[in-house]
Amino acid sequence: MLFSVLLQGLALLALAAGSYTTCRTYLVRSVCVQGTSMLPTLREKHWYLASPLVLRWREPRPGDIVVLRDPAEGSLVVKRVIAAAGDRVELRDGGVYVNGRRLEEPYLLPGTTTWPVRRQWSRVTCGPGEYFVLGDNRAVSADSREYGPVPREAVLGVVLR
Repeated sequence: MLFSVLLQGLALLALAAGSYTTCRTYLVRSVCVQGTSMLPTLREKHWYLASPLVLRWREPRPGDIVVLRDPAEGSLVVKRVIAAAGDRVELRDGGVYVNGRRLEEPYLLPGTTTWPVRRQWSRVTCGPGEYFVLGDNRAVSADSREYGPVPREAVLGVVLR
């Protein structure tokens, strides 16, 4: 009798652990924003939900806030998709231009300007499966201005808000 109860308890524990792992991997995961690179949209040390499941139905789109693996450091970061495959991005006059049109960015604080960090990324066309990502707090964000477009494989989920 005691053995049967223990066995049922272990089976229930294994089921719960498997369900948690499946949900975290495929459905939704929680992410804590470290740093101020996404202010004012996302606050430092606040928790948000990100869904890898969204990416099974569609590719990331400009305007999406995504969790990705930083190509330079390998850590997880949160950034906004500015441009996708085939889009031409140019950083000039303190603004972001996508396919020749200045990007409207109502999510930025008034007076925010965008300047290239590295000259080679001031004008770039995203290749197949590539995304140009920027933090909303441009003064402190390490993003595609520093490391260039990111590959699709680096994008792990879309932040749900």
